[in-house]
Amino acid sequence: MMGRLAEQAFRRHYGEVYRFLLRRTANPAEAEELTQRVFADAAAAQEQLEGDPRPLLPWLLTVAHRRWVDERRRSRRQQRALETVGADAERVDASDSELAEAIRRTLERLPEEQREVVVRRLLHGQTFRDIAVAVGLSEGAVKMRFRRGLETLRHLLSEAGYEQ
Repeated sequence: MMGRLAEQAFRRHYGEVYRFLLRRTANPAEAEELTQRVFADAAAAQEQLEGDPRPLLPWLLTVAHRRWVDERRRSRRQQRALETVGADAERVDASDSELAEAIRRTLERLPEEQREVVVRRLLHGQTFRDIAVAVGLSEGAVKMRFRRGLETLRHLLSEAGYEQ
């Protein structure tokens, strides 16, 4: 449930935040989604914001900017992941959701130890060192699992008709 301050901020500043994000994304649906996230953040931070005498709009625009940057990073990670597994760029443009679903199904077919390393590296952007610490292996072992996982992914995607 949205608090009083967040609700007032939504009514007063929704248009400004939406336009701010629309200028950056040039995509009305994406700007709308990001705007909703900004106001969800405002609702979550209600207690912190209530005692702050500063104007709320600059805070909202800062959060909007951060959400936009996060989305760009996520999008770049996803594109790098697609490039890493060798997805055909023309096919990706034609059918992003179809390819994403094929990659998801293919990831599920990987052995667990390879899947964990591939997902942490490609989708979460973790370093090999961080993955090694998290899974309790050497960095070299993590790199080997990653390489084998990518080979398996490429092979399975090729079988599914997604050629390099």
